[in-house]
Amino acid sequence: MQLLSIFMTKFLFVMAALLPIMNPPGLVPIFISMTARNTPQQRRYLARRIALYCALLLVGSMYVGGYVLSFFGVSLPVVQMSGGLLITFAAWRMLNDTPAESSQTSSEPARSDNTAELKQRAFYPLTFPLTVGPGSISVAITIGATLTGSGKGIVRYAIAPLAGSAAVLASSVLVYLCYAHADKLLRYLGQTGSIVFLRLSAFILLCLGVQIMWDGFGELASQWLQDHAGLLH
Repeated sequence: MQLLSIFMTKFLFVMAALLPIMNPPGLVPIFISMTARNTPQQRRYLARRIALYCALLLVGSMYVGGYVLSFFGVSLPVVQMSGGLLITFAAWRMLNDTPAESSQTSSEPARSDNTAELKQRAFYPLTFPLTVGPGSISVAITIGATLTGSGKGIVRYAIAPLAGSAAVLASSVLVYLCYAHADKLLRYLGQTGSIVFLRLSAFILLCLGVQIMWDGFGELASQWLQDHAGLLH
């Protein structure tokens, strides 16, 4: 019973840390805007692949991400700057992509991506940096350090990793459920509503990318000031 209580505590801790950053329901408009030319079957396929990639990316970041960044000498603020730049470029393409204004309700044929192209799009940009971005990766790395550094024996080497992995799996399932049913929202909007909705979503994504870059820049500037505080005086 005590081990179950520890498991649930760590499970809820990871869920509470990841879900506000990932925010799967809030990403549904962006997912719709980036897959408006795909068929409902293709969107469901993308949703499955995105959920799988999210689970792998988050678990990898949680348990080996910190070691990888340390090996290459890359700091988390640099990851934020780079990821924010990728999101900004993706949003800018969406804002200037004229064919994207035509949704599935129009007379134009649906986009006919093959399986290989869908897999590629599912990872970039739909999984990274849209669903699991620099913020989620930073949180996952921090969570991993917290889990592996807490407790002893079976709690540290079994309960904590299982709880973290279970929380990541639950978050990925929620991502799948939100994305797989995104086409229902698209049908309710209609053609004109879809055009307005997609443009607003692209602008929001652009703002998110700039915000992530700004956060990374703020961290780098703060570190630089701390390192050079003695010289400035």
